[in-house]
Amino acid sequence: MMRLLRHCCGFFLALFLFFAIAQPVEAASSAAIRAYDDVSADIKDYSGQDLVRAEFSNARLTKANFSGADLRGAVFNGSLLSGANLHGVDFSNGIAYLSDLSETDLTDAILNSAMLLKSNFRNANVTGADFSDAMLDREQIIQLCRSASGVNPVTGVDTRESLGCR
Repeated sequence: MMRLLRHCCGFFLALFLFFAIAQPVEAASSAAIRAYDDVSADIKDYSGQDLVRAEFSNARLTKANFSGADLRGAVFNGSLLSGANLHGVDFSNGIAYLSDLSETDLTDAILNSAMLLKSNFRNANVTGADFSDAMLDREQIIQLCRSASGVNPVTGVDTRESLGCR
């Protein structure tokens, strides 16, 4: 029952955030927020970069390299990240809504408290990834549990346990 309540609350929060983010902003609220709207890059190197609270909206980042990047609080809204390298990223408190993360390398990634709703993780490598308190669609959890293994080297959390695999 608590799990259902948590997923429902997460869905409504994601919906709220989606509409809040989608609204036009008249004045910049922070110089620290960088927007990458409609980015088109088949191969782009963001490895090791500080991308805290960066916003990627409708970005086409197929096979982009984000390995080791600091993506805490970053937002991927409707973005295409298939085949991207997200090895060892910190995506804590991030949002990936309606994004394609199929065949991504999420090994050793930290996704604590991330909202990953309505996104596709088909054939993603999640060995050693930490999904503690992350919000995912039930279908994606089932799919990820089929291949989930390992322990995150930074947090020490077991991947299967963080996903709630049975």
